Amino acid sequence: MAQQVAVVTDSTAYLPPDLVASHGIRVVPVQVVVDGQPYDEGTQITPGEVAAALRDWSVVSTSRPSPERFAAAYLEAVEQGATAIVSAHLSGDMSGTYDSAVLAAKEAPVPVVCVDTRTVAMALGFSVLAGARAAETGADVEAVADTVRTTAASSHALFYVDTLDYLRRGGRIGAATALVGQALAVKPILHLVDGRVTPLEKVRTATRALARLEELVVERAAGRPCDVAVHHLDAAARAESLAGRLASRLADSRVLVSEVGAVVGAHVGPGMVAVGVVPRPARA
Repeated sequence: MAQQVAVVTDSTAYLPPDLVASHGIRVVPVQVVVDGQPYDEGTQITPGEVAAALRDWSVVSTSRPSPERFAAAYLEAVEQGATAIVSAHLSGDMSGTYDSAVLAAKEAPVPVVCVDTRTVAMALGFSVLAGARAAETGADVEAVADTVRTTAASSHALFYVDTLDYLRRGGRIGAATALVGQALAVKPILHLVDGRVTPLEKVRTATRALARLEELVVERAAGRPCDVAVHHLDAAARAESLAGRLASRLADSRVLVSEVGAVVGAHVGPGMVAVGVVPRPARA
């Protein structure tokens, strides 16, 4: 008998609600903690509120979901007919979310394969969507998990931040790197390498940095049709402008714009623009 595979992810995938609903994906919220008060991402706090808190120098941190919240999501999937589950999450080097999923999976009533995608935001989201689409074709749990892993491994996540200070405060980048950036007054472009935030290039102005980000995305696309997401935090004009230029340069690619949620926003700060690039399978 064919497996009915459910797909679970966390809120840092930043999937548009219509795609979550149409593909039956379950999303477990990561929490943002502002001045000691926890909020569920996506329902209890907005990116704009996080940006305002950061500007006011409030104490902002994040907290992984408890195993119990994953257990509840897994049970709900089983009650709705799932006979196996793929649970795919942001990089384990950025959050303990994957660890909570693994703990919950041990007690689940059906097989659960947990995937640390080593990425975040729509680079994660596109990988989750690929897995959900594979499940809809009748793929078994291992095939769905492999689809998620393969898609995530082919993804690129690049981003520009106005300052490295928020990444330094959150422990996502070394203090020495952040201080060098501040001393030289450079505008950094960063990327994810095996799940870790790593400096890629230093550019002297925001305008030049965003232009260079565009070129890097085009290079990563390498002439292939891609799924592209332009993320921002409190920088809609920057993101829309970049998305328009990318749409004109990347033939047959789909380009969407979305504001990052509170969790990623807490670590990158206002003004951030990021791009997730995932080459699209030839059959799509």
